Amino acid sequence: MYALVDGNNFYVSCERVFRPSLNGRPVVVLSNNDGCAVARSNEAKALGIAMGAPWFQIRHLEETAGLVGLSANFVLYGDMSDRMMSLAAGLGPTQEIYSIDESFIGLHGVRGDLTRRAHAIRARILRWTGIPCGVGIGPTKTLAKLANHIAKTAERKPGSYPADLAQVCNLAALPAQDLDDVLRATAVGEVWGVGRRIGAQLVEAGICNVLDLARMDPATVRRRWNVTLERTVRELQGMPCVQLEDAPAPKKEIACTRSFGRPVTDLAPLLEAVSEFASRAAEKLRDQGSLCARLLVFAHTSPHRPGPRFNRSTVVPLRRPTADTNQLVQAAVNGMRYIYLPGYQLIKAGVMLLELQGNDVHQGELDLEPEAGRDRSQLMTALDAINGRYGKGTLHVGATGATEQERTWGMRQERRTPRYTTRWEEVPVAKA
Repeated sequence: MYALVDGNNFYVSCERVFRPSLNGRPVVVLSNNDGCAVARSNEAKALGIAMGAPWFQIRHLEETAGLVGLSANFVLYGDMSDRMMSLAAGLGPTQEIYSIDESFIGLHGVRGDLTRRAHAIRARILRWTGIPCGVGIGPTKTLAKLANHIAKTAERKPGSYPADLAQVCNLAALPAQDLDDVLRATAVGEVWGVGRRIGAQLVEAGICNVLDLARMDPATVRRRWNVTLERTVRELQGMPCVQLEDAPAPKKEIACTRSFGRPVTDLAPLLEAVSEFASRAAEKLRDQGSLCARLLVFAHTSPHRPGPRFNRSTVVPLRRPTADTNQLVQAAVNGMRYIYLPGYQLIKAGVMLLELQGNDVHQGELDLEPEAGRDRSQLMTALDAINGRYGKGTLHVGATGATEQERTWGMRQERRTPRYTTRWEEVPVAKA
């Protein structure tokens, strides 16, 4: 048995924890540079605001419908996610954190009433963090995710499903006829792993709901579509095909890219930007215990703005695979110096670490430059420990610039709320 714990409208819920005045109001959280809606409250969805809607197209709803638009506060969301996941882990012995707001819990060996246990964990998460969530339980991960969708839909849209499935839905506890009715009432496109294209093909073939899909012959599905959809069908039939991953597999590539808050034309801020991106990527590299052999750096202008076009990149090979921030920053700086041309309004740049390998693999060579081969792993460990304790960017290489406020290439976040839980100077103050 598996459970999926998922925070409801997670980014918006995090904001509402510290600003109760937002409860009941339409709220959207915007993407980097306040571009488009990446999270919506139920009230905002009721206004017809679609996921990804550009802010400039919905901004008029501030005046007409009381819409509140907020800049993304990813530092806050990450910290609140850690708190929620630590509580969700109490549901069962194993856990896979699937995304910032979703967590699979393995329930193997857990005794007693699983539905009651899930309600208790959900109530604890709400009481201790303020984040409302839905819990779905099923014999497979696909059924658990489907159950979670049913639990949240039953709460958000009364009458769409039986009321007792709201908040927590345990498909394994439903009588056979009730389970068939619930699956029949759920569109096939709501199944985890059924994308828009495959979903359209299934509907065209007369497979319109989950029950229709679950009753298909897996071998036929594989011949007509693919092995991925066959695996989905088997999971809907109660046969586990997707196992719980206690730890994510190491990434084969690591990228850190960002759009600028305003166009950049000079080389100096570009060098600061790619230095920051290389530093962030190096931290992720060390976190998964890998080394990088090649680094790609790129920059380009906006395809939507008038003016000359620029879109260049280069790959910088490293003498030996490394996870050293200084060496990766130097490679990124050298690459940007190589591709830079004046006269262009650049809107985005980034760094990608390529040809990753485990840090237990060492390259042997003559030690002709002792200084270049000096082991700086303890220094990098100390760097990560300080930034982990006091916040990202507390200790950084000088090439990234002095402070966030002085960076002309930084993101536009005019509507960001305080980082309540990770910055002493931004901790909320209660006044009598």
